[in-house]
Amino acid sequence: MLNGLAIETEQPIPLPLLVAAPVEVTPEDLRARAGVCRLLAGVFVEEPSPEFLSALRAPEALRSLEEAGLRFDADFTGADPAELSDSLSIEYTTLFAASGGFPPVESVRLTGRYQQEPHFAVKEIYKRAGFELQKGRFFVFEDQLGVELSFVAGLLEGCAAALAADDVAQFRWRDRELKRFWVGHLGKWVRGYARLIERAAEHSFYREMARLLGEFAEAEIAALRLRIDDQDKGKLVVPKSEVKVAFNPDEPVCGACPGST
Repeated sequence: MLNGLAIETEQPIPLPLLVAAPVEVTPEDLRARAGVCRLLAGVFVEEPSPEFLSALRAPEALRSLEEAGLRFDADFTGADPAELSDSLSIEYTTLFAASGGFPPVESVRLTGRYQQEPHFAVKEIYKRAGFELQKGRFFVFEDQLGVELSFVAGLLEGCAAALAADDVAQFRWRDRELKRFWVGHLGKWVRGYARLIERAAEHSFYREMARLLGEFAEAEIAALRLRIDDQDKGKLVVPKSEVKVAFNPDEPVCGACPGST
């Protein structure tokens, strides 16, 4: 079972930053991959806190990010901390929360609406796995990108623990759940979405983190030996799907009911 997990946006940056998963899986590599998931979850789940940004701009963290291929501009590396926090809060709202933005939510990216089938599907998956989302600073949907990445991080950490303990059955179960989640959820939308945000972002922080997200997703899918169609495709506008009718439209209602006045 997975423990109840909160979205952590202020934990240590995983160093060195592992993007491409190795051929031979080890507990250390699995934990490193989980660390990248948690880093990305912290980036996309809410506006970055000053503490989170300070940790990312520490020399060792910046070197690790650069070694992973990220190239931040002076708007991130040289900005005053208070100004950086303010500008990224505005950028986060513009990109992810404001009208006309691109919410990092699976239901929205695949159906054009909130709380559709992916939302309820992941809630059931979390419940079955024992994953409980704890309240953070802001409300988030269960199929929000940061939450889904945190769930994957928990599975990777569980795989690492099982591998270290030579618990083959537990490792296989968690590995199977990990693959299912990529196939059924993250793999369907995160790659196209990452390309969209990389294009749309004005600040180099979100541009480069979106690039890291896309590259990490591609590496994970390859490491897990999966083939998944990108259903998001980086669309600027997602057509709204039809809302499923939860009642029989042929049944009489209100004043049409027998005996009504």
